[in-house]
Amino acid sequence: MSNEILLSILGVLGGFVLLVWGADRFVHGAAATARNLGISPLIIGLTIVGMGTSAPEILVSAVAAWQGNPALGVGNALGSNIANIALVLGATALVMPLAVQSETLRREYPVMFIIMLVALLLVSDGHLGREDGIILLTGLIIMLFWMVSLGRRQAFDPMETEYEQGIPLISTGKALMWLAVGMVVLLVSSRILVWGSINIAQFMGISDLVIGLTIVAIGTSMPELAASMMSAWKKEPDIAIGNIIGSNMFNLLAVLGIPGLIQPHTLDAEVLTRDFPWMIGLSIALFAAAYGFRGESRINRLEGGLLLIAYVVYLTVLYFDVTG
Repeated sequence: MSNEILLSILGVLGGFVLLVWGADRFVHGAAATARNLGISPLIIGLTIVGMGTSAPEILVSAVAAWQGNPALGVGNALGSNIANIALVLGATALVMPLAVQSETLRREYPVMFIIMLVALLLVSDGHLGREDGIILLTGLIIMLFWMVSLGRRQAFDPMETEYEQGIPLISTGKALMWLAVGMVVLLVSSRILVWGSINIAQFMGISDLVIGLTIVAIGTSMPELAASMMSAWKKEPDIAIGNIIGSNMFNLLAVLGIPGLIQPHTLDAEVLTRDFPWMIGLSIALFAAAYGFRGESRINRLEGGLLLIAYVVYLTVLYFDVTG
C-alpha cells in the first residue's frame, strides 16, 4: 500500500473526527446565539440543531461537487438517510427503546415522506440538474419557514423542554466564537475528507457514489448517532427521533440539491433502482414503528435490531453490486 493511500486513510479518519467536533461546536455556538437573541428553544431545536447535525453532509456535498465529484455528494445524501434510520435509530433503540410523544414529530413524518417523493420525481429522468437543485433548495427555505411557524404556534410540546435543557448558557461573544470555529473546522475537515475519499475510491476501483453511500455516509452520520445516543440516555426520545427526521429532510433538500446546483450530472442507474427504494422502504418502516397507530408511539429493541439487520443487508447488497 502506497504512502499516498495511507495518508488518504488517515485523512478520512481525521476528517471524520474533525467533522463531528466541528458540527458539535457549530451547533453549540449557533444554539446559544439564538437563545441569547430570544428565540424559543423549540424553534432552535427544529431548525438550528437539525441543520447543524446535517452540516457535515452539506459541507462534504458542496466540496465534492465543487471539485467535480457530484456523485459523492449524491451518495452522501442518500447513504446518510439510510444510515440515519437503519444504523443510528436502530443502534439507539437497541440500547434504549424510544417512546415518542411529540405532536410536532407526528407532523414531520408526512413532510419527510413528501420531500422524498418530490426528490424522487425530480431525479426520475436520471439527471440531477440546476433546475432540480434550485427546486430542492427552495424547498429547504420553505421548510425552514414552516418549522419556525410550527414552533411559534405550538402551545406546548415535550420537545421544547428537552431542547431547552440542551442549549448552553454562555455569553453571545463566546457563542459567536464557537460558531465561527465550528464553521472553519467543518470547511477544513470536509475538504480533507473529500480528498481522502476520492483517493481511496480511485485506488479500490469503485465509484464516487459507492464511497459516498458507505464510508462518507457513515462518517457524516456520526453527529446524528452521538446526538441520538445522548438524547436517549437523557430520556429525551423525541429529540433522538426528531434529529433523524430533521436531518433526513435537510439531506434531501440541501445535500442532494447542492450537487445539482453546482455540478449538474447524469445519475448512476443504481441511485433509482437500488438506493432510493431502500431509503423509502426504511422510511416507511420508521413511520410504521414510531407513529403509534395502535396507541403508544414507540420503537422497541426488537425493531431497533431489525433496523440494524436491514442496514447490514443493504451494505451486503452494495458489496455484491460492486464485486459482481
